[in-house]
This record gives sequence, C-alpha cells and structure tokens, in this order.
Amino acid sequence: MKRTITLTVLNRPGVLNRITNLFSKRDYNIESISVGHAEQAGVSRITCVVHVENDRVIEQISKQLNKQIDVLKVTDISDQAIVARELALVKVAAQPNNRNEIQSLIEPFRASVIDIGKESMIIQITGETEKVEAFIELVRPYGIKELARTGTTAFPRSSQRPGQTKSCSLV
Repeated sequence: MKRTITLTVLNRPGVLNRITNLFSKRDYNIESISVGHAEQAGVSRITCVVHVENDRVIEQISKQLNKQIDVLKVTDISDQAIVARELALVKVAAQPNNRNEIQSLIEPFRASVIDIGKESMIIQITGETEKVEAFIELVRPYGIKELARTGTTAFPRSSQRPGQTKSCSLV
C-alpha cells in the first residue's frame, strides 16, 4: 500500500540523510521524496511517498521518525483529501516537421514548451503523478532524450466536507 508522509524538520546538515537511512535500514523503498523550505525560517518540509505492507509498518516508521532530534512533526496524509503535484521536464526529439503534432499533445495536459532547439523541445508538465506518467507515455514514441522529475509535494486540502475523509495524524 502506498502512503504519503509529510515531515516538518529543522533545516540542518545531515537531516535528510538520517531520515532516508531510517527507511533504508528497515528495507523500505522511498518511491518519491521532495524537500524544500517551509513557511518558517530554518524549517523544511519533506514529502515522502513509500510503499509498505500495512498500517502497522507506517505507524512504526512514524514513531521512529519522531524520535529523530531534528524532526518536529510527522503526519501520514494518505487517508486525507490532499493536493499533490509533481514537476517533470521532458526533452523530446522534435524535428520542425512534427513540432505541431507534439504541440497538439501538450495542450490537453496544460504543459508548456520552455525551450526549443534544432532537434528537440523541452516540455514542462506539472500535476498528479498519474498525469505526468500519462504524458510521458504519450510523447515516448517521439523519442525522449532526457527526463527529470521532482518528487511528489502534497498538502491536505483546506476545505473538506464533513465525512469526506478520515484524518490520520501520527504525531
């Protein structure tokens, strides 16, 4: 089962290394990780997407993460209504004769061309992971020269209807 965990941590050297080592020592693979400055100075937000066997495992991981000295808060947001986004830059082989065709594929995804070269285009796409993956598969036949993706970044939605989701904070 895929779980999304957010961590608020002190922005200090080695914090990310200690957190990823915790997952590694327990033989759990991080499918996606995103780190950036939070709204408060000296604090960073980490979003991890991990695959675990059951809820007991994620509860154990959360307890271990909370023991880390630089970790301020750990929240499993998997069961909440969330806003999640990922960014991908895709360099696609594009000759002048097929650029219009590629452009027509870009529009429905609300992606944008951010660079055009003699034989390629760099396309930027943001959205949920499934949207990004669908776009990549759609342009793959044209030839992907390079691909870079960020990890998922997520927040719980601000407004939820009563009974819409189950809140699950493990702090």
